Amino acid sequence: MLAGEHDAIIADSNTTASRYEALIRVSETLGACHERDTLFRTLAHELRHVISFDFLGLSIYDAATHSIEPYVLASTGEPVPPPILSTEESMTYWVIQHQEPIVIPTVEGETRFPQAVAYMQSQGMRSTCALPLTTRQRRIGLICTASRQPHTYAGEDVTFLTLVANQVALAIDNALNYGALQQALAIERERQRNLEASDELLRALAPVLDIRQVFPRISQIAATVLPHDRLTFTFHDRQSREVIVQAASDDWEPLPTRLKVDHFLPAGDGAGIVNDFETDACPPVEPLTFWDDVRSQGYRSFMAIHMTARDQFIGLQFWSKRRGAFEDRQVPIAKRVADHVALAVSHEQLAEMARQAAEARSRADRLEARVKSLSDELAAKTGRMVGPSPEWQAVLKAATQVALTDTTVLLVGESGTGKEVVARFIRHASNRAGGPFVALNCAALPEQLLESELFGYERGAFTGAQQAKPGQIELAAGGVLFLDEVAEMSPSAQAKFLRVLQEREFQRLGSTRTLKANVRVIAATNRDLKKAMERGDFREDLFYRLQVFDIQLPPLRERTTDILPLSEAFLQEIGQLFGRPPSGLTRDAKQALLRCRWPGNVRQLRNALERAAILCEGGLITSDHFSLDEATPAAAAPAAGAPATDLSTVERDLIAQALTDCGGNKSKAASRLGITRTQLYVRLRKYQLS
Repeated sequence: MLAGEHDAIIADSNTTASRYEALIRVSETLGACHERDTLFRTLAHELRHVISFDFLGLSIYDAATHSIEPYVLASTGEPVPPPILSTEESMTYWVIQHQEPIVIPTVEGETRFPQAVAYMQSQGMRSTCALPLTTRQRRIGLICTASRQPHTYAGEDVTFLTLVANQVALAIDNALNYGALQQALAIERERQRNLEASDELLRALAPVLDIRQVFPRISQIAATVLPHDRLTFTFHDRQSREVIVQAASDDWEPLPTRLKVDHFLPAGDGAGIVNDFETDACPPVEPLTFWDDVRSQGYRSFMAIHMTARDQFIGLQFWSKRRGAFEDRQVPIAKRVADHVALAVSHEQLAEMARQAAEARSRADRLEARVKSLSDELAAKTGRMVGPSPEWQAVLKAATQVALTDTTVLLVGESGTGKEVVARFIRHASNRAGGPFVALNCAALPEQLLESELFGYERGAFTGAQQAKPGQIELAAGGVLFLDEVAEMSPSAQAKFLRVLQEREFQRLGSTRTLKANVRVIAATNRDLKKAMERGDFREDLFYRLQVFDIQLPPLRERTTDILPLSEAFLQEIGQLFGRPPSGLTRDAKQALLRCRWPGNVRQLRNALERAAILCEGGLITSDHFSLDEATPAAAAPAAGAPATDLSTVERDLIAQALTDCGGNKSKAASRLGITRTQLYVRLRKYQLS
């Protein structure tokens, strides 16, 4: 071996030894950096002792989101952050995924990673080396060195750089773990403070019912976890949209205690923050000078928590004399304080709620007893108030509730469901029980006759009016006027009757004298008044005057548990009229009654029982004594291919046939059908027949 070669080997050995010694010192220095930011600042300075570079970059990899966060630690020019790419086109992503180093001797000849090449060229770099940063626990990211000279990083350099990368990975892993530990400790310390504050709040609030007595103490405890200069507590009236200040941690005057607020109160629990009263938009309130007054007292920001305590809408407001004193992360803490305040408010409300519940139970018991008493009394007279089903009991309860008022009632239900029976029940339970009950069927009279019957007339008011006659409104004075089939009332009569409901006065036909209408109106219909109103057949204003308190009467097929009790009551009533009352119902007769759909409802049930009572001649009523439509049993399904048939279709076809047979003469058609011209016109409009 030549002397020159020997000297070169000795020099290389010394250089290698010095590099490794420097690496040990760098490792010790990096290991002492516990915080990530401090470590990143130290890396570039310390690695210059062991690596030759003009550019030093670092990328941190998040395995959970597969995202990469790049950093430029050193650059000879103005450092520009590299583009963030998460595809195979990214050199960074490739190195992290494959866990292999990449050496690019000259960037001009590299074709695999065009984005990385373009970025290095923008920084003036001509060669680069990228190595994965990995520990046994996780993939941390990548470290990248680059030089302005080509062919800077040879094979032995990559070997050494791999050792450097291992030391850097350990240092970064240590810093990340330290940061996570510090964050966890900070969260735990904050949680502990919150728990201690919660315990103190509970101890302060537990013995009191009036929160205003301890509100300054509440503010003092809350300030340990949420610093503020003032705390206020408010009730919010949603109807008047007023905010009422109930308590404050210090003297609230001269600020107003009642504020009118629009477009600010949230629909439910929530929070609102104003960072600076000088620059941020504040919620509009009345008086308009409120926020100026707040600023004049030195306050600059606040946070409001809105929530409900039972059915009461409340608010808790934290005020500060510092700008930007509150952050979104503090909202959960503020809500915890508000929860304790709401709990304290609920103590008194729960006592009040218990008192109200006891009163409500007492009222309900009295109402139920009154319903039973009235039902039994009327059942003894009519036999038609019987019915244990919840649907029928709900009707009676509603009727009892409205009975003691003079409110107009609208009864809606199919024909035969007992609308007049309920109307008499209301009258019997009301203060007008001693007055008359006058019933008028609006569908049974033509237009002119209906008005004369309803309002009365003077002598000579029309041809044939030989003497004056009072109307049904006058006859019902001091009592109840029951208008059945009110949907059939003519437009003219509707307009005149509207005045009765609005002004409680009317005039007889042919008279100019105004009379007072001292009546309570109960109307009934088996039609959909809303649809009639939409078609223009019924006045909208009259509809809303009648529908002050509406009661829906269920059809008999929806209250099948009432069929047999009603049948027993009807048989007792019928038996009093016959010389030989029936002995009762057989099992098959009861089953037949329960199977029937009863399109005619309770009225049809009574008629069927009366017919059967005649046929049984004092014996037991069997199913053979009934003449029930076999197409109507509830369990029967229409035969395949059979056309659907209902009462409306049958009625429409009969009217159309009568018009055809009478050559379009409506008077003859009405006579043939056994109805009045007014009733015929109503049905022509209903079925859209011309």
